[in-house]
Amino acid sequence: MGVALASLLLRLAAAVVAAGSPGTATCVPPPLPVLPIPSAAQLAWQRREVIIFFHFGMNTFTDSELGTGGEDPSLFAPAALNASQWMDAAAAAGASLAILVAKHHDGFCLWPSAYTAHSVRASPWRGGAGDVVREFAAAACARGVDTGLYLSPWDRHDERYGREVAYNEYYLAQLHELLTGYGSMSEIWFDGHKEDNAINMTYHFDEWFQTVRQLQSFIVIFSDAGLDVRWVGNEDGFVGNTCWSTINSSMITIGQTGLEGYLNKGDPMGTDWVPPECDVTIRPGWFWHRNETAKPLRQLLEIYYTSVGRNCVLLLNVPPNATGLVEDADIARLREFRTAITGIFGTDLAEGSTAMASSKRGGGFAAGNVLDGSHETYWAPRADVGRRNRYWIELRLPAANSTAGAPVRPFNVVRIQEHVALGQRVERHEVYVDGVAVASGMTVGYKRLHRLAALVTDRTVKIWFTARRGPPLISAVGLHLDPYATNVM
Repeated sequence: MGVALASLLLRLAAAVVAAGSPGTATCVPPPLPVLPIPSAAQLAWQRREVIIFFHFGMNTFTDSELGTGGEDPSLFAPAALNASQWMDAAAAAGASLAILVAKHHDGFCLWPSAYTAHSVRASPWRGGAGDVVREFAAAACARGVDTGLYLSPWDRHDERYGREVAYNEYYLAQLHELLTGYGSMSEIWFDGHKEDNAINMTYHFDEWFQTVRQLQSFIVIFSDAGLDVRWVGNEDGFVGNTCWSTINSSMITIGQTGLEGYLNKGDPMGTDWVPPECDVTIRPGWFWHRNETAKPLRQLLEIYYTSVGRNCVLLLNVPPNATGLVEDADIARLREFRTAITGIFGTDLAEGSTAMASSKRGGGFAAGNVLDGSHETYWAPRADVGRRNRYWIELRLPAANSTAGAPVRPFNVVRIQEHVALGQRVERHEVYVDGVAVASGMTVGYKRLHRLAALVTDRTVKIWFTARRGPPLISAVGLHLDPYATNVM
């Protein structure tokens, strides 16, 4: 009886400590989120940063960007197709997700669909027994790369196109084939693109989206309006100085023109969390053309800064050639690109700094959290001490704390990241180095990168934030050296 009583008293004591009591220190809870907030799938997608796109199909063999739908399937004859080599390209770029165009606007299917004869089954490739989607999915799985698919709604071949019920049934049947026959998919691409003179067609996007959710619950859905990821409004790989992850999806009709500016900037009053994806191709065309070459490294880095560095994910297209291989020169450029990104951001020159701030919410939300390398911790100021919704954080670099007066290592890139799991808050920010303004911008979001006009060797970095939607929650502040910038070269 005594042992049982002692055990009970110990459990009660533990419960009192866990719950807190007068005079006992307790944890300060996190602040309330600012709605809307991302799903777990959207957070995981955002942290990928760079995704690879493979445009490959009938256009590859006709030297075209837009097929007619009347191409002979016998033209599809990649003599050396090797999807494992495509994954070499994805690995060279450091991408954890690759998306394949399973059907483009010409309607030719890269898998032997049961619902059309216009597919690889009618081609001479693999004796009519081939399946590009299956080889793509298997190669990706073997390399630990996640997969996604694009199934074009606009179909210039199928005779059902223009007959609303018949075509939507056909499209849904193909969607079902792809999402049940090739393993787990991480992203599915939809768009409303078609030429002005195309046959009028009403797409049943709601039925498509709900079918996707039913078949693959963790997948992210891309379209102009989401559900999960939106088009950025251009195909040049950039977003503007303002980029909110929020929009009002109800205001958008997929395929509608004139919304490019809204999609590019987002909406601070948006009711839906739908972050943007920047799609751009490494060559001038989306499909392979013999006379085209990859963009130079300097241009790819500029795209990275204006996409990933402005709260987007970069979707970089790398088209396989007519033999079924990604050009060696393109893989070399991807490897050069990844080496540069790793070289720039692999070393954080803010490491060892001392962080100070205008205030802090509590012990678990100290300014020093911005230096610990974790997505899960962050600095949170007190909500009641932000003067005119203004807050600041300051880093004193290691040399500033050294009695020996050691020089500060030069940097020319400032990285800022919000803890977007609880919403996007920052609407304006300014960066000062030893009291001199060196950069400014509007939103931050998942990641904001500033390339400075000159190398900096000063000792304190101070960032002011304006956030009327709620106190800013900052998960990281980093300093980096970009040796490829014009102020270094």
